[in-house]
This record gives sequence, C-alpha cells and structure tokens, in this order.
Amino acid sequence: MRVITGTARGRKLAEPRDMSVRPTTDMVKEAIFSIVQFDVPGRRVLDLFAGTGQLGIEALSRGAKECVFVDDSPASLALVRKNLEICGFQAPVIRSDALAYLEHCGKFGLVFVDPPYHAGLYDKVLQALFGFDILNDGGIILVESMRGEPMPPAPEPYRIGKTYNYGKISLTTYLRGTV
Repeated sequence: MRVITGTARGRKLAEPRDMSVRPTTDMVKEAIFSIVQFDVPGRRVLDLFAGTGQLGIEALSRGAKECVFVDDSPASLALVRKNLEICGFQAPVIRSDALAYLEHCGKFGLVFVDPPYHAGLYDKVLQALFGFDILNDGGIILVESMRGEPMPPAPEPYRIGKTYNYGKISLTTYLRGTV
C-alpha cells in the first residue's frame, strides 16, 4: 500500500498483519480517486470503517481540508495512527461503531463507506447516512462493495450516481443535491 499522489506521494503505508482488515487494493484506490479527483480539495472527508486509513490519507494528501477516521477496532485505529504519522498528517481518529458515530458527526463533503464484506451493513449504514443527512449539498458518498451486492435506493435529496466495476469490486456513488 502506498499513497498515490499529492503531498505524501509515494509513502509506503503500514499494512495489517492478518486478514482481519481488508485493505483496498492500489488498483481500486486509483479508480476511487479517479472518480472523485476534482471533489477532494477543500472538503471535509469521513473515512467510515477506516481500516488502515488509506482512503482518508489519500484524500488528505490530495488537499482535503480535514478527514475524520472512524473504526471500532483498536488494531485498525492503531494502523490509522501509524499511517498518519508516516505521512506527517494529523487528524481525528475515533473509536466508534459507525452507526452510533453518524448520529452526531456533523456535515461532510465526501464519505468513504467500506464496511466488512458480507456483514450486511450496506443498507443500515446508507439509511443512517441519508436519515441523519450528513452530506453537504454537492456531497458524495462512495461505497466499496463486492460486485453484485445490491445497493439501496436513495431518497431525496440524494440520488444514486454511477456504479463502476473493477474485477470483483464495485464502487457506487451517491450524490446529494446538484453536483
């Protein structure tokens, strides 16, 4: 794992020692940032189910104003802190259940949602994101899932954007308001 571009370009990130965390592959991460490349600078970003923190760190490297990292695993949060240190970034790292955090988190311009596959969390998390309405107008939710995983519809003022497939992985965007 490495930071692709920006101020921390080329930094090698610490990886998990076991398979309890599934890091996003470099190919998929490149695809994610190709999708949102013009929507990162100056935004407040949420890396929900942060794992290693690599998506939020990439956003910080590309000019995000702030990134909040949320995970309920102490081992994952230790990795996030280590990777932030490697890259010279400071950011809030919060131990919390994702659904509980969304109840009081404030507004964001970009949210990465990458829960453990096969945990049945996509619908619950997306409904909470829509219900608590944490996106700024023009905000984006980007969901990483297994290809073929059904994604829920979006209520107004949200809408489903595009879905991109990369091998066994799908990236689905949800947009708020006009983009």
